[in-house]
Amino acid sequence: MNARFRTVPPESDSEATDFADFATAAWPRLVRTARLLTGDHHEAEDLVQTTLAKVYSRWAKVPRDEIDLYVRRALVNNNLSRLRRRRVVHLLTPLLPDTARHAHEGHADTIDQRATLMAALADLSPRQRAVMVLRYWEDLSEQDIAEVLDCSLGTVKTHARRGLEALRAHPVLAAGLPASPASPGAKR
Repeated sequence: MNARFRTVPPESDSEATDFADFATAAWPRLVRTARLLTGDHHEAEDLVQTTLAKVYSRWAKVPRDEIDLYVRRALVNNNLSRLRRRRVVHLLTPLLPDTARHAHEGHADTIDQRATLMAALADLSPRQRAVMVLRYWEDLSEQDIAEVLDCSLGTVKTHARRGLEALRAHPVLAAGLPASPASPGAKR
């Protein structure tokens, strides 16, 4: 077992209860964010579960005023690690299996806009996608995103700009977007 992630129970019952209360309250928000990062509801739940298990092992050491930052950073980092592992598996697998997305029956997944947006997000790089999700769905400031991703403010701005450019130019989104009020040649 990797010593870094060995589960060490919180010091007291109140800390365990504190973690359980946090995890229960944060679960829907974390799954929503993870869904946007992964593109799949089941992978999102797995990602959140893995993240919360790792956070639990460090719960006593997490500063209480930085819990949300710590958990978001862990969620994004675990997603990036998941993508790296998947990339290695694909490189080592001679024949890649079909990667058909699972069709989920439910109100949110039947909306065409959501499917269109998910397809466009899937084409972004993992870092651009993380910036887009944290900025526009989690409503974090650029400075907060820089802290979550552990990078400079300029890097966040660059990923945001490039991500928005890619989404605006994406053929699936461009076909479904209404004309913007500012023309491409207009000064901003």
